[in-house]
Amino acid sequence: MATKSANVLARVEPEIKEKAESIMSQLGLPASVVINALYKQIIMTKSIPFSLSLPKEPTALDSMGTEEFDSMMQTGLSQAQNDQSRPVADVFADLRQELL
Repeated sequence: MATKSANVLARVEPEIKEKAESIMSQLGLPASVVINALYKQIIMTKSIPFSLSLPKEPTALDSMGTEEFDSMMQTGLSQAQNDQSRPVADVFADLRQELL
């Protein structure tokens, strides 16, 4: 029995395509095999076989560069090592006051 095939045409960002194909090449898988496996998973699960969700809420690390974040963390570590800390109950009490 001859294998029938259908074409899938999709536009992909060149950099994304290059990176993905590099990984697939290392795995010894052509893109057609990966796409066919994806389609089969969609059929089997009747869903997209990975989570689709909105990005998480931004964190402090998202809004600052690596150097700034590392500096902030180093300051905190130095304060802890020099016993320049406050009891957690006091910190939470201050936070509650700010929220009221």
